[in-house]
Amino acid sequence: MRRWTGLAVLAVAALAIGVLAGPVDLGARDVVSGLMGRGDPVHVVIVRNLRVPRVLLAFAVGGSLAVTGAVLQALVRNPLADPYLLGLSGGAGLGAVLAITLGLAGPWAVPIAAAIGALLAIVTVYRLAVVAGSVLDTRVLLLGGVVVGAFASAVVGAILALSPAESLRNALVWLLGGFDGASWQALGIFLIYAVVPIAVLYRASRPLDLLSLGEEPARFLGADVEPLKRRLYVSASVLTAAAVAVSGIIGFVGLVVPHAIRLVWGHTHRSLLPAAFLLGGALLAGADALARTAFAPLTLPVGVVTAVLGVPVFALLLRRWAT
Repeated sequence: MRRWTGLAVLAVAALAIGVLAGPVDLGARDVVSGLMGRGDPVHVVIVRNLRVPRVLLAFAVGGSLAVTGAVLQALVRNPLADPYLLGLSGGAGLGAVLAITLGLAGPWAVPIAAAIGALLAIVTVYRLAVVAGSVLDTRVLLLGGVVVGAFASAVVGAILALSPAESLRNALVWLLGGFDGASWQALGIFLIYAVVPIAVLYRASRPLDLLSLGEEPARFLGADVEPLKRRLYVSASVLTAAAVAVSGIIGFVGLVVPHAIRLVWGHTHRSLLPAAFLLGGALLAGADALARTAFAPLTLPVGVVTAVLGVPVFALLLRRWAT
């Protein structure tokens, strides 16, 4: 109970800091007045229309990436697995960059393009496994994911090289990751995409516990392994696509958070997944607050902040995994 209380306090603190932080100096009283629609009209607009949806979106995206990372690590039984390793982020990024450079209008264009890109990436990885004769073999999936991710990155580079200056700038800003385009509408679109995949992944908590033991033990204990893995891969793809579409490519959250949670909560996914969501959300909301204040009034890309924080942790994980 203390662990959950501490994690809840951390999440609330990250949300509060995210609302307070920004180039415009607002005190706690200004924030409370702004939330209630009172006081200075400018403060009301800043708090209600800019900071609150941005912080909530960062929290939701961070939690979703952490949950996806935890699920993928259990599926492939590899502690270094995350959406990047299986090509999901690369495919979603390619779809979104295509939509941006083609100038597709409307709030749904980039999310739909990112979702299609992620699904095509996972279908391609799956087909590579079929050609290799090892459908859903974890080793083939990992290798296929690396290949698909590298191919998507190469195509994105070619698109950016041939794009006009305005499209190039928009795509580059998006690729570095951030929440400058956050709004209540963007938050709503993300939730529409994310709620069902998160529910599917959480409902599979018990089968994930079995699957993390290995496919043969999971079958022996009653898990329908192949349909389960397909369902989880598709859900993880859609959730990754939703996150990439609204925030760009943000790394290390899906890799680091599940490991930190396992140190405290163990490997039972019924508690691990919600705990990972809370910690991932708090981490990304805090990283976004740091990105907005470290060099104010300039804003760093959130992906840069998570990479700077995540690389040392990643190095420690590599060392621990190798020994």
